[in-house]
Amino acid sequence: MPESDLAAACAVCATLRAGPRYPVEQQQVCGSCVSTVAVCDGCHEQSLTLSDTAERTRLCSHCTPGWLDCVSCARLSAPHERTDSDHIVCWRCAEAFFDRCFACGRHSAASRYVSGGLRACTMCAAAFGSCDRCGTLLRGYGSCDWCANPARVRNYSFKPDPRFHGTGPLFLGLELEIVVPDYYRGDAVRLATDRLDGLGYLKQDSSIQPGGFELVSHPMSYSYALDSFPWPLLGELDDLGCTTHAGVGLHVHASRAGFASPAHIFRWMKLLYRNESQLTRLAGRRSRYAPFDPTARAKVKDTAKNHVHALGLDRYQAINPHPRHTLELRIFSSSLEAGRVQAALAFTAASIHYTRGLRITDIRAGAWEWDAFTTWVTARPVYQPLSDQLRHLELACAC
Repeated sequence: MPESDLAAACAVCATLRAGPRYPVEQQQVCGSCVSTVAVCDGCHEQSLTLSDTAERTRLCSHCTPGWLDCVSCARLSAPHERTDSDHIVCWRCAEAFFDRCFACGRHSAASRYVSGGLRACTMCAAAFGSCDRCGTLLRGYGSCDWCANPARVRNYSFKPDPRFHGTGPLFLGLELEIVVPDYYRGDAVRLATDRLDGLGYLKQDSSIQPGGFELVSHPMSYSYALDSFPWPLLGELDDLGCTTHAGVGLHVHASRAGFASPAHIFRWMKLLYRNESQLTRLAGRRSRYAPFDPTARAKVKDTAKNHVHALGLDRYQAINPHPRHTLELRIFSSSLEAGRVQAALAFTAASIHYTRGLRITDIRAGAWEWDAFTTWVTARPVYQPLSDQLRHLELACAC
């Protein structure tokens, strides 16, 4: 109901014209503007000052007492979830980018693995002892599950503390999905564990059909991977009856720290998205688990800045920007041919180094074009596995 017909200035349009005035948050709004005033999603009352929240609602000041900005996305958040640094974190960021500490219940962006499949925040981790052999944190007087039973396929959620090999800042992590016959599974697990010798581990993955495991490496520099990964293992698994097909993937994680800047990440993403047809030929597949999603492509200016901008995007795309410390290239078909796996690592490293120093003038001159990139690659022997694959697939000049 209108409170008065006095010509008080409207709080929305500031006009003094005569007419009824309606009270909104102790201010007066004219009849023309009152229908445009938004309603709080909490109390359902009209409000002149609503705040956007991490929960994708708009609330008035009366509905947000004690609310603070999320430490991750900076959006207004209820004070229900906290990090190990005593900051507020919204439930969306907590679920996507943080681990919950089993000891104190707080969320941590840098949690540690505790033997038995648990996660501990940085503060609680200091109270645990560690395995003398591998450094894994131990709970009480328990034994290290890694050393006690290394020849084992871990749960899909298994995420041990990373062990970096080689010289950074660019490190690559390999995820190779392998189809394993049931009757040779035990032999394949023992063989892979023995050959990896701590450089990687095996995980379950229900997407591998009809069955198998995912071979996951610890982070390696590109040169370390070429020189020290047990490449003969792939042929031995093939001899054992293991296989791959277009339905199983080869994923490469590249450390964000290996990029010079967000602008460098943007240039790298643009190179990949602009050359989809050539990349799918190189990758050996098109997969619903790694599509070149147009929505994700449109957001590369944002996702290049940090992982928080990946909220709302599917993880299953050509470049997964969700991980906090890496960017995951998911396009490649799995293989037990060492040359093809090496080519995937070489492409990741080469494309990152190629885009590092690109200038606007270079891009205008065609530096994002596939031929410019492959010419650069074939002139550098360090990327020989990629050059060989490009020539084999007729994706580069054979001259």
